[in-house]
Amino acid sequence: MMHFILRVVQVAAAVGVFSSAIYYLLCLWSGAVFLRERGAGEGATRPTSSLPPISILKPLKGIDPEIYESFRSHCLQDYPEYEIIFGVSDLNDPAIESVRELQLEFPDRRIHLMVCPEILGANVKVSNLAQMLTQARYDHVIVNDSDIRVEPDYLRRVIAPLADARVGMVTCLYRGVAGRTLGSRLEALGIGTDFCPSVLAARQIEGGIRFGLGSTLAFRRGDLERIGGFASFVDYLADDYELGKRIAGLGLEVKLSEVVVETYLPPYSVGDFFVHQLRWARGVRDARAGGYLGLIFTFGLTWALLALLASGGAGWAWIAGGITLFLRLAVALVVGRVLLQDRQVLRDAWLIPLRDVLAAGVWAASLRGHTVTWRGDRFQLRNGKLSRIPQ
Repeated sequence: MMHFILRVVQVAAAVGVFSSAIYYLLCLWSGAVFLRERGAGEGATRPTSSLPPISILKPLKGIDPEIYESFRSHCLQDYPEYEIIFGVSDLNDPAIESVRELQLEFPDRRIHLMVCPEILGANVKVSNLAQMLTQARYDHVIVNDSDIRVEPDYLRRVIAPLADARVGMVTCLYRGVAGRTLGSRLEALGIGTDFCPSVLAARQIEGGIRFGLGSTLAFRRGDLERIGGFASFVDYLADDYELGKRIAGLGLEVKLSEVVVETYLPPYSVGDFFVHQLRWARGVRDARAGGYLGLIFTFGLTWALLALLASGGAGWAWIAGGITLFLRLAVALVVGRVLLQDRQVLRDAWLIPLRDVLAAGVWAASLRGHTVTWRGDRFQLRNGKLSRIPQ
């Protein structure tokens, strides 16, 4: 009986290794396609004649690492007319001090701080955005997370595709800048060598993307109104996904910009890393259930390790493991180091096997349970919607 079980495990592991190898090749191809498109379009998305005024909406809650420098990067834009609206739901939010300091340093910029007193739904971020939009002057809107840092040509490059009426949203890949802790480094490694490759692979498989990334969501106000405004998804956890999905549902293209932005990560402990990954995983599970279940076929290093253990270190398992490791590192280098320009990838590449085994554990844990923790608050997640758990 034990021999039969080991044989079944070996076959399952071999299938997993093979499917993961195909997935890694798809990621490499998708990364190469994106790099080629970016090279071919270099300069083409930097118009000088069409620079519409922009309202940047930045909902805040608490302090992120390097938050002032991230805010400051938005005030150094080579762009003729824009405003930045910061929104908080609590008058005592510590992020307010950084906004006040920013207003003093850049008195000529339109920098507004808005307190959003109403709680319109379980997702306080989207609730704030709905209220902030009422104060926005302009028809072109950019929403990005509070921890995002950008280059001076960010606005010019991100807003350019919206000059095409067929484009309804522009979003961006991003690289994580890790703190010194192991959890923070694992988080950054996952962004650059797993999450972003999966976005590029989805783009190739589906002929484009139909979701947004919280690093940048650029769109027209009129299109937002056509989908019911922010209020229409104020209870959803994956608000960036919902916004992109609904704009794509209008028959408009969601464009992946060639711009890569940075996010500065907190000094996560390994436990914090697991909790954050579990929230993200359950959010994806609810939003894209079929694709999320399919991730079982992408955990190449975990399958390779299982094959080695089940086969007792058979030669075929060592060969399969070596090929899998080579392809996995190739994805990390091509997408993480070359495409995203993440300088930490080479330093932390030795952590990829650990990070991937932990990712497989997160995936398994996410299949059961509906509780998520988000910025200190606990919620029940059902069909993508949040309901707050009383403290």
